[in-house]
Amino acid sequence: MGAILEIRDLSKHFGELKAVDRVSISVEQGQIAAIIGPNGAGKTTLFNVITNSYRATNGEVLMMGVPTLRLPQFKLTEMGVGRTYQNIRLFDNMTALDNVKVGMHCRTTGGILGTILATPRTRREERRTEARALELMEFVGIAKWAHEMAKNLPYGGQRRLEIARALATEPRLLLLDEPAAGMNPQETEDLMALIRKIQATGVTVLLIEHHMKVVMGISERIVVLNYGAKIAEGAPAEIQNNPLVIEAYLGTKRETGFARGRRYRNEVRADSGA
Repeated sequence: MGAILEIRDLSKHFGELKAVDRVSISVEQGQIAAIIGPNGAGKTTLFNVITNSYRATNGEVLMMGVPTLRLPQFKLTEMGVGRTYQNIRLFDNMTALDNVKVGMHCRTTGGILGTILATPRTRREERRTEARALELMEFVGIAKWAHEMAKNLPYGGQRRLEIARALATEPRLLLLDEPAAGMNPQETEDLMALIRKIQATGVTVLLIEHHMKVVMGISERIVVLNYGAKIAEGAPAEIQNNPLVIEAYLGTKRETGFARGRRYRNEVRADSGA
């Protein structure tokens, strides 16, 4: 189908710190891909550069062949890039429904004057917006909390609300930053099912995740970062046995022993159902 996202020799330096160092990644349309690596490997920084929260030091990012590094963030959203965050960023004192409706504003056409005058066209659009927001909340499994304040939702519900709000922007590429963080085992299983549902609608998913069960269970392609550089890329079966990946997570064999390396591989296999 071709690449929806291409990252070419991308770097982000903070002074002498090379947070992202000449990383190249290609994500195919319709794929679920994952970026993993130890804490401080540069994963979230990479997302921040892709979405133009940070300005790249050098390199290229292309969305469907179009260079995007110099585009304002709202243009990226219009092109179909949606995102959630490692730390939940909701409008706490708005209802869950209104949080999702906020995500849809980039696709509405009513304008300020239409809202002030409450024109028939604007009222129709508002009804469509609310109906679609409720559909999305049903899709992610939180419709029962539509009229609750976002801050009152349980933690797993808040994570799903962020995903619903991102989906409201009508993304073609959805970036999920540690979506399983803090979830219990059942919530994690449900999240995996939700991500597969999102993929089934035609949305490409690129996620950062530490939870190996999630990564190995749903990813078709995995990229591993360490100290800002890409050290491995491949299918889950290749990654779980890659010695560079094992060393990045556990240290050298001299430091950790062969047993820890074997245990790492066994844990990953168990998580992935292998």
